[in-house]
Amino acid sequence: MPEKPAIFGGRPVVRKLTTGNKYGSEEIKLLKEAVQSGILFSAEGTRVKEFQKEFAKFFGAKYAVAVSSGSAAIHAAVGALGINPGDEVITSPISDMGSIIGVLYQNAIPVFADVNPDTHTIDPKSIEDKITKKTRGIIAVHLMGLSCDMDPIMAIAKRHKLWVVEDCAQSYLSEYKGRLNGTIGDIGCFSLQESKHMSAGEGGILITNEIDLYKKAALYGDKCYYRDGSGRNPVFLAPNYRMTELQAAVALAQLKKIKEVVNAYREVASSLTGRITGINGVKTINLPKGYKHSYYLYAFKIDVDTMGITAPEFGKALIAEGVPVRLDYDKLLLYAYDLFLNKSAYGKSKCPFECHYYGKKIEYRMGICPNAEKALQDTVVLITSRFWTDNDVEKIAEAIRKVAGYYLKRRRDYDL
Repeated sequence: MPEKPAIFGGRPVVRKLTTGNKYGSEEIKLLKEAVQSGILFSAEGTRVKEFQKEFAKFFGAKYAVAVSSGSAAIHAAVGALGINPGDEVITSPISDMGSIIGVLYQNAIPVFADVNPDTHTIDPKSIEDKITKKTRGIIAVHLMGLSCDMDPIMAIAKRHKLWVVEDCAQSYLSEYKGRLNGTIGDIGCFSLQESKHMSAGEGGILITNEIDLYKKAALYGDKCYYRDGSGRNPVFLAPNYRMTELQAAVALAQLKKIKEVVNAYREVASSLTGRITGINGVKTINLPKGYKHSYYLYAFKIDVDTMGITAPEFGKALIAEGVPVRLDYDKLLLYAYDLFLNKSAYGKSKCPFECHYYGKKIEYRMGICPNAEKALQDTVVLITSRFWTDNDVEKIAEAIRKVAGYYLKRRRDYDL
């Protein structure tokens, strides 16, 4: 008889998982140097400039612009690409608000395309179905460390004369057919928020190979102030998204570790996949040919009909066993937020959704992206750590086997 899950009073499988500190002597050394320099303002210091140069070089890009967050990087990107009030931008419904804040701040309209049910990344066919005369661009969100299907996305963009921004917040060193995420579209945007593969607590950076986009993005992140000595004469409205020298100091140290960090995440994921593959009712995510995952998060699916429960319920049972689960994953359906359902981005104005510059009617409601909605109910997402040992991974796999076995038996007994 299967052991009783901890959520129903049983003994938890996982008592304690191995942890570690992502920051160390390298960060302390560069922080100390920054403080001792007496200059923490990026326009006058050297570290932000150095970080931009080194980050661009690392990714084989010509230019980089460092900003205060990943959300700021996307805002600077869409601003540089010339988005206007009433324009439409197609993106994924499964993401963080950071992917679309910049679109809304520019009084443009997010349009949500459905996802591939296996990968949860945006479906190129759905993108094509959503294109209208108002469409100006696509934000491709590389989710949990897995790339979007970029070849057809870029072909669609070229055919319809659209720009493409890659949201790489969760996908450092993820690869698509030999190319790094962030190097395929017009602009690649990255986050340095605390939980990411590399972090400065907060921060962001974008890369591009187009000098005009680089110059405009730099202006968008710096109040449209020219730092080349030509004077202060803003020609468009832009926020202050400047990165500090302290953030850049930490980021420079983290950049030197990123390959090692991502490889560690991959090793943990590979070990876990090997241990849970074959568990009845559990399905690991198939990695498409030519893709290289970086496993910011680790996802697997459950057979809802066989188990008789949803992924959030399975996740709660795992948490009781001591396994760290991203329990809010089923809440990441952007168009289900009140902001969209009530069109309340800017008070009671209904802008930009009913702005005269748009001149159309858009509805956000359940049912517009059925694959995305199903995915959020059958996918369990683990918050993994590169510090986990083989014993940690085995205990987590044991917990998954335990919970799956219990619910499978309960379902069989119910059916009898």
